Amino acid sequence: MFDYVVYLFYRAGTDLLTLLPLPFLFALGQVSGAIAWLLLPHYRKLALRNVHIGFGDELSEKQMRRIVQRHFKQLGANLLCSVKFNRMPMEKILERVQLENFECVENCFRQKQPFVLFLSHIGSWEFCTRLFPHFSHGQRTATVYQRIRNPYIDRHVREARSHFGLEVFDRSEGFGKAIELLRSGGGIGILMDQHAGDGGLWTPFLGRLASTTPLPALLARRTHARLIAFAVHTEGFARWRAVAEMPIENSGESIESLTARGNEILEKQIRRAPDDWFWVHNRWKTPRPNFLLAKYKRGIFLPGNSRLKPFRILIRSSNWLGDAVMSVPAVGAIKGGRPDAHVTVAVSKKLAALWRIVPEADEIIVLPSKSVFAAARLFRQKPPFDVAILFPNSLRSALEIFLARIPRRVGLTGHWRRWLLNQRPRETFPRGIAHQTYKYLELASTTGAIVKPQFPAANSFKGPRAQLKFALCPGAEFGPAKRWPHFAEVAQEIASRFPVQWILFGTAGDAAVGFEVAEKLGGKCVNRIGQTTLKKLIEELHDCDLLLTNDTGTMHLAALLRVPTISIFGSTEPLRTGPLGPGHRIFRHHVECSPCFLRECPLDFRCMHAVTSAEVTGAIQQMISGQADGTKSGNVAFASAFGNHTSV
Repeated sequence: MFDYVVYLFYRAGTDLLTLLPLPFLFALGQVSGAIAWLLLPHYRKLALRNVHIGFGDELSEKQMRRIVQRHFKQLGANLLCSVKFNRMPMEKILERVQLENFECVENCFRQKQPFVLFLSHIGSWEFCTRLFPHFSHGQRTATVYQRIRNPYIDRHVREARSHFGLEVFDRSEGFGKAIELLRSGGGIGILMDQHAGDGGLWTPFLGRLASTTPLPALLARRTHARLIAFAVHTEGFARWRAVAEMPIENSGESIESLTARGNEILEKQIRRAPDDWFWVHNRWKTPRPNFLLAKYKRGIFLPGNSRLKPFRILIRSSNWLGDAVMSVPAVGAIKGGRPDAHVTVAVSKKLAALWRIVPEADEIIVLPSKSVFAAARLFRQKPPFDVAILFPNSLRSALEIFLARIPRRVGLTGHWRRWLLNQRPRETFPRGIAHQTYKYLELASTTGAIVKPQFPAANSFKGPRAQLKFALCPGAEFGPAKRWPHFAEVAQEIASRFPVQWILFGTAGDAAVGFEVAEKLGGKCVNRIGQTTLKKLIEELHDCDLLLTNDTGTMHLAALLRVPTISIFGSTEPLRTGPLGPGHRIFRHHVECSPCFLRECPLDFRCMHAVTSAEVTGAIQQMISGQADGTKSGNVAFASAFGNHTSV
C-alpha cells in the first residue's frame, strides 16, 4: 500500500512537471539543486570527498567546493528536464541538443553492425533512452536495467522506455537476451560508471582503484560488437551536447584491458566539465568486509604506466615490543592486499624504531604519550585515512580513531569499545592455543588479505670463528616468573669452550640480575643493560650470532632480525608467543601448574628449574657446530595455530 501511495505522488509530480516549459524546468531544477546542496550535508560531503579523490592533487579546496556547488545545480536541472523529455516530440528535443560525431552510431544502425555503448552519468544521461530508438532505422535498441524497488514505479519506467522502442533487460535475469539482440545487429547501452560491487573488475578510475563492470567489454567480445563511449554534456542554459567517441578497436584485446580503456575515456569526458558528472554516487566505495582486494573474483587490472592514488590504511600498533613484532607478518599481508595500499603505523615513541625497519610501513606516526584527543588531532592533520585497523584490544586505541573520524574502523571487540568500531570480525580460531601472530594474521585475513604462514629461517653460523658475539637477555619486563636462574652458568661454560663475547641486553629494571651475570663472566661480557635505546638495540642485536633469552620482546626482535634464539619458557606458553621460523630452539618442560601466566611464582618455581643448564649448553654447542635441528621450533610455532601442544 505504501509503495502505491508513493507511486501516485510520483505520477502526480511528473505529470505536473511536464506541463511546464523546458527552460523554466531547467531554472527550477537549478534552484532545487541549490536547496539540496544546503539541506543534504551527507550528499554534499560525499560529493566533496569524491571530487577530492578525482582532483585533490590538481585543484584548490575552493575550486573543488565550487565544483560541488555547481554540480548540485546541474544535477537538479538535468533531472527535472529528463522528465520533460519523455513527453516532448523528438524534433523539439533536437532543437536543444547538438549531436557530435553521431554518424558513427548511425552507420552501425545502417550496416546492422552491433554496438555496445559505454554510457555514464554525465549531464542528461536519460536523454539516451529517446535518442537511440529515434535513429535506429528499424534496428533493435536496448538497455540493461536494474530494477527499482518500488514495483509500481519500476513498471511505469519500463513501459515508458518500451513506448519509445527501447527494450529493457533486467540485470538479474542474465544476459542471454542482450547477446541475442547484439547478434541480430542491434545496439545496447550500459551505464559503466557505477560501483560494480564484488563482481566488478578493480581498475583505475581517476587514479583510484574502482570496481567497474566488465559487461560492455564482455558483450562486445562475445558478439564482435563495436564499443562506443557516449555522453550528453550540459552545454548551457537548457542546452546539451551529445558526443559519441570514436569506436574502440577491440580485436584481440582482453576484457580487462577494454574495461580499463572505457574508464580512461570516461575520465576525459569528466574533465571536459567536472561539475556535470554524478559526484553524489559513492563510486569509490570501500567494500565490506574485504577492502583489501586480493580475494575478489575478477581481481585487479592495471594498465601500463598506471599511477595509483594511495588507499590510506592506518594501523594502530601494540605498545609492547613482543606484540608489535608478532604483528609484523600481518602488516606485510595487509600491505600486499592491494597495489595502492599506503600503510601508516601509529605507535608510541618507544617502539617507533622497530617500525622504521619494517619495509611494509610507508609512514610512522609517533603518538603523544598521554592525550587521546592529541592523538586524534594528529591523525586528522594527515591526509584522510580510508580505514584504520586496531591491533591492540584497548578502549583508548578505539577512541583515538573514532575521534579522528576515520570512516572504516576495524578491530576485535572487548574492553567496552564495540560501539566505537564499525567492522568487528569474529574470532574464528580453532579450539586450543593459537599463536599471537596468527591472531593478527586472522584479523588481516578478515579484511581481505591472503595469508601465507611462512616465516624466514634464522641465519646460521657454521664452525668456530675467531670471535663470536652472543647476546644474553637474563631479565623479563613482565616479572620474575619469566626469569630462568641459570644463565650465568651456561654463559660461563660456553665462554670457557669457545671464543665468545657475551653482550647483556635488557631494560633498567633488569640491572640487578644483569650485574650478577656480568660479575661472574668478567671480561667475557659487555653489560649493555639499561644503556641502549631500541634503535641501538636493533643495531647491536643485528650483529650478534645468537641470543640466549627468556620469553621477552628482545626474543621476538631477534627472530625478526633473523638472529638464532635459544629461549627458556616456564610460566608462559611457547605455542602462543614462541619465536616463529626455523633456526630457533625453545626449552620448556611442562609441569602441572604451567602455563600460569603469573608475574611471580607462588610455589617453588618448578617450571623454570626443570630446564637444566646442561641441556641449554648442549643446544648452544650444537648450534655453533652446525648440528642443531633448526626446524623444531618452526614446527612447534606452526602447530600452535591448530591447537596442538608440543614441547621442545
